[in-house]
Amino acid sequence: MAEIDHHPEQTADQKVPFLTVFWTFLKLGLTSFGGPVAHLGYFREEFVNNRKWLDDRTYADLVALCQFLPGPASSQVGIGVGLSKGGFLGAVAAWIGFTFPSAVIMILFGYGVMFSDNAIPSGMLQGLKLVAVAVVAQAVWGMAKSLCPDRSRASVAVLASIGVLMMPSALMQVGVIILGGLFGFIFLKSDQAADNNKLNIRIPRSVGMFLLVSFFVALFGLPILAEIYPSQTLSLIDSFYRAGSLVFGGGHVVLPLLQSEVVPTGWMNNDVFLAGYGAAQAVPGPLFTFAAYLGTVMTGEPNGVYGGIICLLAIFASSFLLVIGVLPYWDNLRRLSGMQSALMGVNAAVVGLLMAALYHPVWTSAVFRSMDLCLVLLAYIGLVFWKIPPWLMVILSALAGWVLSI
Repeated sequence: MAEIDHHPEQTADQKVPFLTVFWTFLKLGLTSFGGPVAHLGYFREEFVNNRKWLDDRTYADLVALCQFLPGPASSQVGIGVGLSKGGFLGAVAAWIGFTFPSAVIMILFGYGVMFSDNAIPSGMLQGLKLVAVAVVAQAVWGMAKSLCPDRSRASVAVLASIGVLMMPSALMQVGVIILGGLFGFIFLKSDQAADNNKLNIRIPRSVGMFLLVSFFVALFGLPILAEIYPSQTLSLIDSFYRAGSLVFGGGHVVLPLLQSEVVPTGWMNNDVFLAGYGAAQAVPGPLFTFAAYLGTVMTGEPNGVYGGIICLLAIFASSFLLVIGVLPYWDNLRRLSGMQSALMGVNAAVVGLLMAALYHPVWTSAVFRSMDLCLVLLAYIGLVFWKIPPWLMVILSALAGWVLSI
């Protein structure tokens, strides 16, 4: 375990042992409450500030790429970090560590769905929402200082934030990133070294191309297979793979899409779906682990743990194919001078997206009264100035919310 404690001193091009990657992401999987945007804040604190695995610019580049790709952005960023530090096994370790805690919790919810509404006291859940506000605020401020140091990029960030707040949609999110990239390509000039703290993806482009082709083959081939060989297992794999492949905007967007897949087909009734929907908001880690709950409570076979694992693997499969398929090309493209200028604008737009998300849904779903604001301010001071570890601040905020509700 000593290697984990000394790991921040490693250089960016050194590989990290499988267990180090796994334990690092397991800690995040146990403590990362607040949804995808908060996860990116936890990730930045761990990988940029604490462990120095990436610098702010490289991390923002990876976040920008994952914003373009369909699927769960925070999980994809985690897969990318794991791939960079430990190759294929590192990517698997990162995903298992980050996903395992919430997947287990959601499967247990499936077995005890009648108790899911009271699994976490409401005051404790409120405390978890409030600490997420502080975590996202810390990430936005830190990234803004690093990625928007001049008035041009600060303006791009503000305009991107206004655009997303005025027209909240996944299409607008992708649109402001594209516009930010065009602005950067035309008006901004990068003066940073082209190979600054690269991701060090050691995967041949031929393998990347094979995985990208596999992504599309599965996307178009699974519906055909499910039609030719009717079985609930194939139908589940098809439905959940498609949900993970076609959803932009993160976990909150996939939930209603899954509802349209599993309720009309008769796999479960709407009350059972909504019970798990509420539970998914209260667990740490990726919201896509809601798939594990759905697979567990399915009518017919497969269900239970087996069904939960099938649905979980199916919904995340596209993320592995896309991220590992794209990164061998991305790591070279991002070091071209024109691409670097474009990424300066893209990263400023990503800061704007995080600013918008800090207000909605993070702030609007958590801060309702002056006492809520007080807890947010205390959490922010604790994180930024007292350097309290995020996992400990999560526990303290949950306890504070519970005490205040008594």
